Amino acid sequence: MTLLSFHVNDNQAADAQRWADRLGINKSELLRDSLHRYLGWLESEEEADRRQARPLTDTESMLGAIADWGKMEDWSDWTEATG
Repeated sequence: MTLLSFHVNDNQAADAQRWADRLGINKSELLRDSLHRYLGWLESEEEADRRQARPLTDTESMLGAIADWGKMEDWSDWTEATG
């Protein structure tokens, strides 16, 4: 694990401590979780840009059509009757 250190203004530091206290976690955990979520959001934005630059092929789009078929039929009563 790597130690990161950065400066924030006094209001942000107080807000971070208040939220950590409210959530019952330490401030480091709050900041780690916040960074993790923000980096995940940035990755999803980058993925959206990549998708716009290279749309799905027809073959890849077929999976969406399969999903539109709806819910799979429930055969449990049939298997119980024949079992």
